[in-house]
Amino acid sequence: MNILLTGATGYIGRRLISTLLENESINLRLFVRNKKKVEGYISDRVTINEGDTFDIESLDQALKGIDTAYYLIHSMGAKGDFENLDRISAENFLRACIQNKVKRIIYLGGLGKKETASKHLRSRLETGEILSSAPDQIQTIWFRAGIIIGSGSASFEIIRNLVQKIPLMTTPKWVRTKTQPISIYNVIQYLYLAKDLAFDKNLVVDIGSEEMSFKEMLMRAAKVMDLNRPIITIPFFSPKLSSYWLVLITPVGFKLAKSLVEGLKSETIIQNDNAKIYFPQVIPFPYERSFSDALKEIEKKQVISRWCDSSAQEKCDIRDQDNIESAVYIDKISQNIVKVPRDKVFRSILALGGKKGWLKYNWIWRIRGAIDKLIGGPGLHRGRRDPLSLRIGDSLDFWKVADLKENKRLLLSNQMKVPGKAWLEFSLKNDHLIQTAYFLPKGVWGRIYWWLTKPFHSLIFPGMVKGIIQRAERMSEE
Repeated sequence: MNILLTGATGYIGRRLISTLLENESINLRLFVRNKKKVEGYISDRVTINEGDTFDIESLDQALKGIDTAYYLIHSMGAKGDFENLDRISAENFLRACIQNKVKRIIYLGGLGKKETASKHLRSRLETGEILSSAPDQIQTIWFRAGIIIGSGSASFEIIRNLVQKIPLMTTPKWVRTKTQPISIYNVIQYLYLAKDLAFDKNLVVDIGSEEMSFKEMLMRAAKVMDLNRPIITIPFFSPKLSSYWLVLITPVGFKLAKSLVEGLKSETIIQNDNAKIYFPQVIPFPYERSFSDALKEIEKKQVISRWCDSSAQEKCDIRDQDNIESAVYIDKISQNIVKVPRDKVFRSILALGGKKGWLKYNWIWRIRGAIDKLIGGPGLHRGRRDPLSLRIGDSLDFWKVADLKENKRLLLSNQMKVPGKAWLEFSLKNDHLIQTAYFLPKGVWGRIYWWLTKPFHSLIFPGMVKGIIQRAERMSEE
């Protein structure tokens, strides 16, 4: 079977790749915006086509000879009108599939009724309708899921952070809204099995575990984490105020928080039994198990993907983010590492950020992160997927990994709210560790910003370089 997987570097796509590759009878092709984000061990086993659904030529090329195509694309978080972008994307994809005689489209959307759905959920429902609009020419299997519980999912991160950080929770009335969460493991099961389903008509499959309110989800998550968390409901909490609250407490940005909060105002309940009828082998996990499994993946450092992996989100894209040659201001530090093994120095660089911090003057980093969060940036809350390893496209606090060459180079692209573009580069050349800060100012304020922050550079950057080498020496001794 020849399969095309779109959204292959997103939250769902990264996990589905692993499952599909276990089946040796599948020829897997990935359709991605940036092939650098595909890990090396995967790229050797798949065909990679670069492009997007707005580029008809690249889309047509990707679908040639394909039997089944997975559509795991959405535009939430992208610049512009995401509803219109979703609509155009789905129409282009359907048209190209039909032209290339693809037999089946498999799509993952959201639960909900169009009449009461939020803007985001309404767009997901409309996408499903578009992909299902030509049943006489192509079959579409449309899965509809509510809140997905898995390590790295936005919903899980919000619940975990709220429960961990707030001893007494004051919540808006929308926490009483009913939903049916589902484990990421079950979602992948359904998507994988759908490729072999012996059914030749369009099918809408609602998936989820037991019905519960968001308040119940918080309370049951607290129980799994062995925490006591009283909850007080306050009726005057507006969605916008709730979104700001989530931004301050959790890793998600304002756009995503706003979309999630608006989505929680309307019920997302299963409306058909097709999951039981056509996929009886899948037994949805109880909520407690789903949440516990997600926590274990974090503890064991086995987080495959995160909510901010998707290229569609403005803060998660890395295309054209490595153009450091455009920088106007450069701040460079070089340190001899002839006595320290090169690979240990690079391992030390890759361990920067997250819970371990930035080695020196962490209080300055924390203050800068807090300011950034308050003005709408990602701040430090995003942390990192894995405490020791990085890959291109990973988030690292308020940075994004734009380039990574083993034992040679790590380039971080800044995602803070600043008047310009900034990069932080670590490179190993001729027995030297070279750390370089690049900045491309935007207007007069950009230039003022650079000169205001330069004194802090003279504090944090030399200390960081020394800290990297000292940690590498300890690694070598160990």
